[in-house]
Amino acid sequence: MERIEKQQLDLNGKNILVTGAAGFIGSYLARRLLKETTAATIIGIDCLTDYNPIELKEWRLEQIDKAAENSASAWKFVKGDIADKELIDSLFTEYKFAVVVNLAAQAGVRYSIEHPETYIHSNLIGFYNLLEAARHDEAIEHFVYASSSSVYGGNKKIPFSTDDKVDNPVSLYAATKKSNELMAHSYSKLYNFPTTGLRFFTVYGPAGRTDMFYFSATNNLKAGNTIKIFNYGNCKRDFTYIDDIVEGVYRVMKGAPKKETGEDGLPVPPYAVYNIGGGTPENLLDYIDTLQHALVDSGVLPQDYDFEAHKELVPMQPGDVPVTYADSSALERDYDFRPAIGIKEGLSNFAKWYKQFYR
Repeated sequence: MERIEKQQLDLNGKNILVTGAAGFIGSYLARRLLKETTAATIIGIDCLTDYNPIELKEWRLEQIDKAAENSASAWKFVKGDIADKELIDSLFTEYKFAVVVNLAAQAGVRYSIEHPETYIHSNLIGFYNLLEAARHDEAIEHFVYASSSSVYGGNKKIPFSTDDKVDNPVSLYAATKKSNELMAHSYSKLYNFPTTGLRFFTVYGPAGRTDMFYFSATNNLKAGNTIKIFNYGNCKRDFTYIDDIVEGVYRVMKGAPKKETGEDGLPVPPYAVYNIGGGTPENLLDYIDTLQHALVDSGVLPQDYDFEAHKELVPMQPGDVPVTYADSSALERDYDFRPAIGIKEGLSNFAKWYKQFYR
């Protein structure tokens, strides 16, 4: 991907919409914005589904409320669904958002096999509602949205680059994320407003999604159950710690693709897509080993815990891929940022948080 010229944005004094604000990434981003900005109004929306435990979502919202108490910016939470067009239109009419960050989505590859309708509802209809409201919003300066490393499907070429062809998704979840990128491109082209998609690679950390392997494995080990290790442990994942993800999103928000006119006199779509990944794929068995040590060190599990008795090697799951590996060089080139937090530090932070949260 060649360099994309950026328009630098000042987030201070702006109205900013963060969707999926009670979610993992959304809640961390809202806190970061409250810390960094002055005189901004940050509106968070989330429909608080029970896909992940409600008490975890409520805890995340409490953390945002605490951050808001010491912030020079304002925070307001709206309980609602991005697929509710009337609600979305009314929010845009009231606040005239300068920046939108869409992190609301039905997540999870495996869940999409059993519940396809929820993915169409949130990831396609909800996404369309936001794009459509944004294009009528005269104040809009940048529309940022979460894509996913899952768009790469069974891509054999590694590391995964945003220049790679991604037309063969292996799950409906991946198909909806690729659709988001296509929809954003068409809106950028037709209505000349800047959109940036971010392909996240296996995000983890404190207060994360309970359906992610590190969290569900911890729950299972704590309960004395067995953990299933897919593809007999022959998987590699590019794990990305939450603080690195938020740093990347924050920088991207402030640098929108510049509006330019092409040789034909028509707008060149102000559109970009980036990978945000650690850039160091970890073998799943090594990752589990690091997690085990962190859980023992933090006192979540006893010193003499018999890990071998609680592991089961099983075949690959439908919709899964053997390797994810991000080429984040374009992000580094355009935003001077590369994720740097390793799994030892990241999983240790998670284990300490887990011990405290579940007492």
